[in-house]
Amino acid sequence: MEFFNQARAVRLKSLHDRYLAADEDGETVRQSRDGSSGGARWTVEIIPGNNHHIRLKSCYGKYLTASEEPFLLGMAGRKVIQDMPESVNDAAIDWEPRTEGFLVKLKTRRGKFLRANGRMPPWNNSVTHGISHRNVTQDWLLWEVDVMC
Repeated sequence: MEFFNQARAVRLKSLHDRYLAADEDGETVRQSRDGSSGGARWTVEIIPGNNHHIRLKSCYGKYLTASEEPFLLGMAGRKVIQDMPESVNDAAIDWEPRTEGFLVKLKTRRGKFLRANGRMPPWNNSVTHGISHRNVTQDWLLWEVDVMC
């Protein structure tokens, strides 16, 4: 959580050397090489009364959301999108930062983690949430936090 305590905005960089980015369509979230774009900047909101969870707001005014829609039918992993919650109590927009050395994992209230998928199609540049059962994909859950201000 210490990465986010004093931050107003952050960039999150995956171990694939790509940034978590909000797409211009106002819904899609993906990985991008361009960390200087506005889409790679996320405003940090500490949840009032809960200093263990945060919300991340895109430059398009929507929240990083762990949807329950499958990324690909029949495959593990659920979509991560930009969305506006129906209520301020919507747990789908809450993320719990878990420190792993100099990196962080972001955990949903449902116990799944934000995941930067590998570069092989159809996962290329995608971002999902789920649980990595394989040792090979454990690093896909780790994010480098770059505090913007």
